[in-house]
Amino acid sequence: MYKIKVLVVDDSVFMRQIISRLIAEDTALEVIGTARNGIEAVSMVKELRPDVVTLDIEMPEMNGLEALIKIMDQRPTPVLMLSSLTQDGASATITALQNGAVDFISKPSGSVSFDLVNKKLELVSKIKQAAQIPLRNLIVNNITVPRAGLVQKNNAETELMKEFDQILALGTSTGGPKALETVITALPASFPYPLLVVQHMPPKFTKSLADRLDRLSSVRVVEAKDNELVLGGTVYIAPGDYHMTAIQKNREVRIKLHQEPQVSGHRPSVDVLFDSIAQIKNTKQHFILMTGMGSDGARGMMSAKQAGAQSTIAESKESCIVYGMPRSAIELGCVDYTVPLHLITSRILEVTGASKR
Repeated sequence: MYKIKVLVVDDSVFMRQIISRLIAEDTALEVIGTARNGIEAVSMVKELRPDVVTLDIEMPEMNGLEALIKIMDQRPTPVLMLSSLTQDGASATITALQNGAVDFISKPSGSVSFDLVNKKLELVSKIKQAAQIPLRNLIVNNITVPRAGLVQKNNAETELMKEFDQILALGTSTGGPKALETVITALPASFPYPLLVVQHMPPKFTKSLADRLDRLSSVRVVEAKDNELVLGGTVYIAPGDYHMTAIQKNREVRIKLHQEPQVSGHRPSVDVLFDSIAQIKNTKQHFILMTGMGSDGARGMMSAKQAGAQSTIAESKESCIVYGMPRSAIELGCVDYTVPLHLITSRILEVTGASKR
């Protein structure tokens, strides 16, 4: 039986042993090597050709972010980052996800080894999932459009932004941070509608994601706050561990966050967001599903379509890191447009009419 070959990279001998043991306990996986820094990791990826790499971020000589970039340039391989739960760790992890890493495992500070034992199921599951990612999709998603630098924009809450007749909702999971960067940074500064986003991700990480996207984008990107007024020209990222909904009162739409039980194993849930957007009256609604494992959002998209959604868009298999959520919606027959990642923004501009502005 073929075993998934894993390279474990961490500067701590103890951590390398713990991670290797957890992986080896699954008969479908095999640790073919360990590295103690980024320099060793890059060399061993080329020599051993692993199916998946688990990569720590903080290491001497060459850190995980530097090693990741070299790995994706020299021999693209699915990489899972091992991240701390600090704000700095979250920020570095988001950078890694937008530089080619396919997912991450969070590791709390303190008694890390015991926490990792509890994370065995997540670790093994994500390794198996990463090993199934088509190499072509990994390479396509790692192509970065050159950017002039940080975008300067006007974040003033103008009267124009407070009124809109269309609203968009987007859901994504594994592979989402990179996909969101591709879509959101391509929106023009003149884009007049709000876009509400659920990205499956823990607290702190969603804040780092929103901050990074805001720095790179012409539109305003924020982590959503409870009771916040929804404005046009703004992207709202659901905070980790909170469901995000949109509530309409008179001519206003406001964000409502809550911690009701998980839906299909998720909080935030795409289905919860989509269901709330579908309730907004006198406003054209557009729904988008991108890369991600599972089926979150498919039912919500189906319900929204039946309720009269203006358009539904799903990322096509050819560009998805994980073709789960879009496929589930397509199989329900509720998707109007199936397009590769690099064409999603142009389709958004087309269906909303924003390309003509």
